[in-house]
Amino acid sequence: MQGYKVAANKKLKTVLATVVALEGSSYRRPGVRMLIREDGKSIGAVSGGCVEKEIFVQALSVFSDGVPKMMTYDGRYRLGCEGILYILIEPFQPEPSFLKAFEAVLQNRVDILATSHFSKLEDVDLAYGTFFRMNDTEFPVRREFENNGKVEIFEQEMKPCFKLIIVGAEHDAVQLCLFASITGWEVTIVAAASEEKEISDFPGAHNFMAVEPEMLSVDTIDDQTAVLIMTHSYVRDLKYLLALRNVRPVYLGILGPSRRRERILGDFLERHPKVDDVFIDAIHGPAGLNIGAESAQEIALAIISEILSVTRSKKPMMLKNKSGSIHS
Repeated sequence: MQGYKVAANKKLKTVLATVVALEGSSYRRPGVRMLIREDGKSIGAVSGGCVEKEIFVQALSVFSDGVPKMMTYDGRYRLGCEGILYILIEPFQPEPSFLKAFEAVLQNRVDILATSHFSKLEDVDLAYGTFFRMNDTEFPVRREFENNGKVEIFEQEMKPCFKLIIVGAEHDAVQLCLFASITGWEVTIVAAASEEKEISDFPGAHNFMAVEPEMLSVDTIDDQTAVLIMTHSYVRDLKYLLALRNVRPVYLGILGPSRRRERILGDFLERHPKVDDVFIDAIHGPAGLNIGAESAQEIALAIISEILSVTRSKKPMMLKNKSGSIHS
């Protein structure tokens, strides 16, 4: 949304491109979107790069007349993906109430329902368009809309932005923060006050909390949140783990070797022997996939890869050994 505000301040028109249907396989799946400014700059992507160029060419008429249009992109002969993308391109003209509601649901981590009206014909029609339902109110992305009842519907439930809480402030935490933010995750850094750190020390961080374990707030930890404990202090790691005992993030990792993990869990269970077995079984330690990582950057990649495999319920493997579709 920040990208739209920048464009609006520069008085630049914007259009929203959404993949609403797919036949065959593709680099990305329906529901991916990109915001395009009339000066050619864009936010987001719907493929690996080739489709975006053609979308901008197709968007020129939408910038000019303000009428939504459908385009198709046959990747069977150009991308080798054996799929046809159906892409809705429409003016993005949100009202102030839309922007206010959108910022509120992002802050409160509430689901959004996106509904796009489209057809698989390559034409223009004021009946095409997208609505976002937020807190039981529906907001169109543009001002003019004509419902002729002759369109198909694509619905998408959009979960809150995936969040990673990094408990630690050493160099490897800085690298993990950077890589996670590039991935598109919302990153919160938790550091002890004695670390004397601030948010500017962590490129890409959205939030920073200088709190001791006893004061750690866990109210915002949900099933779209991963937590990685990596303070490099055994005592602090244990205390932060104790502070997290009543929450169930989608992923909870502890940096360090196996023997360190066993020692932490042993000390944890001495203090809370009746803790739910699900909590203990869900702890990933040593955190990360076994990819031969050595440097802080490589360890960050290993951790992010494991978080993705856990949250997507995928067993890590080489894609060349996978039969069938990549996205199956």
